[in-house]
Formats: sequence, C-alpha cells, structure tokens
Amino acid sequence: MYVATLLTSPAQPSLDSALVRSLRNAWGGGEATWLAAEEAAEFTLPAMPDNLWDVWADMQKQGVDLAVQAAEGRRKKMLLADMDSTMIQQECIDELAEEAGVGDRVKEITARAMNGELDFEGALTERVGLLKGLPEGVIQQVIDSRITLMPGGSALIATMKANGAYCALVSGGFTAFTAKIAATLGFDENRANTLIAEGGTLTGEVGRPILGREAKVQALEEITARLGLSEADVIAVGDGANDLGMLGRAGMGVALHAKPAVAAQCDIRINHGDLTSLLYLQGYSRAEFAA
Repeated sequence: MYVATLLTSPAQPSLDSALVRSLRNAWGGGEATWLAAEEAAEFTLPAMPDNLWDVWADMQKQGVDLAVQAAEGRRKKMLLADMDSTMIQQECIDELAEEAGVGDRVKEITARAMNGELDFEGALTERVGLLKGLPEGVIQQVIDSRITLMPGGSALIATMKANGAYCALVSGGFTAFTAKIAATLGFDENRANTLIAEGGTLTGEVGRPILGREAKVQALEEITARLGLSEADVIAVGDGANDLGMLGRAGMGVALHAKPAVAAQCDIRINHGDLTSLLYLQGYSRAEFAA
C-alpha cells in the first residue's frame, strides 16, 4: 500500500479539494484525509503510479507538492537535518563573506559546490581562506543580524520530539552557528566544521577532518547504531549536493527547496511547502503539531 501526499505553502494555502478528488479518482485511491484545511491532504493507493513524475510536474505549475511513498513505516524515529538553506534561510559562510567584503566571490563558489559542480572540501577550504583576518566577533554579529530560521522548523522539531524522535543537525557549515541553531530549535545534537581563530581573528583555516558528504553519512550510521535504530527509521532533509549521501540512505530523504541537480536525484521533492511538510509526509495532521 502507498500514500500520496499533496501540500502547498502554509503562507498561501491553496490546495483545492476538487484537485485532490480528481487525482484520487484518476489513480484509484482511497478516501482523502485532510491533514490541514487547504494546505495538505493524503490518500492511499494500491500501487505506485506509472505517471507519477508527469503528474508531479503538472502539480508544480499549480503550486502543489506531491509525494508518493510506501504507507508502512512513514512515521520516523529520527530526524537528520542539514542547516544552511534548510533549517535556516541563509548560507552562513556567504553571510560571513559579506562582512569580509568578499561576498560575491564566495557566493559563486557556494552555489557551484551546492549544485555538485565543485568538490565540497576544496570549495570550503577556498572560501574559508577568503575569511582570513575577519574578527571572530563578527560571527556573533552575523548570527544576531543576518540569520533567520526556515519557516516550520520549530514545529517540526517539537512535534517529532514530542513523539519520541531524536533530532540531529549535521552541517557542512560551522559549529559556531550549529550550536546556536540547535539550541534554539531543540536539536539533541549537532555536528559541523570548526573555524580556526587565533588572537580573536579568523586564520582562514578550518579544522580537520572536514565534515562534508561522507561525514553526514557517517553521522547517520553512528547515531542510528548508538540509538539502536535502522536507517529506515530516519527522515533526512537537505538541499545541496553534499546532502545526497544521507538523503539516499535514510528511510525518507527529502530534498527541500533543493538545487535542481540535487532534487533530480531524490524521490521526495518539496518546493512549495516549508519544514512542516516533513510532518505531513509522515502522516501528522496540523492538529497534532506540538507548540
């Protein structure tokens, strides 16, 4: 048995009941359940539709995200989340680069690295090198003035934790940021890279080993083993090429507002919904969201 989930942006909920009913009828699905009025609905299916991606493309034009997945085991016991452009709306290194006066150069490298055009470790080393001489105190300034949370993150973490799930933040960014974001949102642990500073100034170097694609997979393996969970128990979310390893290994891998080259390799792609989409995909209704 499969489940089809349709959802839209919570900021502009526009899911039409006629659209849901039409798709359900076309696919021979069961009765539709509304998880949130005008925002999210689901129905069961006896088989995976052959025309899923054609329908998905049509739905995208209407501002609707569509996912079809196995019904069994949807509600996960662990969340593994990327940070930059996933749990927050920015790329931390880009914001630091703006303060250092090298914003355009670093943003270009970041975009190419996240799209899989550049080796992540080499791209990170090059970008951090451009931050050499930046006062360490600028990190806190950026956190206070430039970093904003991705909508839906608080509800996602609170609801999963209220239902016994473990939440880990794994980032190719920096511990100075993940520590703050993890504490703010209630993550159980966080892993990231370390910016090296001496005498209150960034040296332009990053601690080794660098946490990239393989380290995120390693986090998935280590944390599930420690908790006695299987990889099928995990929902992972990210947007960049360095997230593809964990997205492919997790029981549910969600490409959230991802780079096109990344989304193309994922079965679940959310382009209109926010982080609460991950709750709807697990079958939670809005009435079940924790405060």
